[in-house]
Amino acid sequence: MQMSLPVLLISILLFFVLFFGIGFLLNMLLRMSWIMAIIYPIIFVFIIDDIRFIEYFTNPATSFSHLGSRFAAISAADLIILLSGLAGAIMSGIVIRLLRARGYRMF
Repeated sequence: MQMSLPVLLISILLFFVLFFGIGFLLNMLLRMSWIMAIIYPIIFVFIIDDIRFIEYFTNPATSFSHLGSRFAAISAADLIILLSGLAGAIMSGIVIRLLRARGYRMF
């Protein structure tokens, strides 16, 4: 299935803004600049894989091989969308660092 260009651009913007906002709020509340960038790979796995989280501990060989095959089968458009979410999470850490360096205490 092909994704149209407007849908792709809106999805990229949506994921960037969504994870920037979530990361910004988590950084403000927890005072850890890179918390969302650390959590995002786990969210990435939840999005592309349909295996329950507990199965990664109870049956790791099958779960990780299934994850590898799902990751290899992901389309380029989906990968770009998911990477834009990672860029938003990283950008929120950078913005929080800059705000703290400039003296904004609430961040």
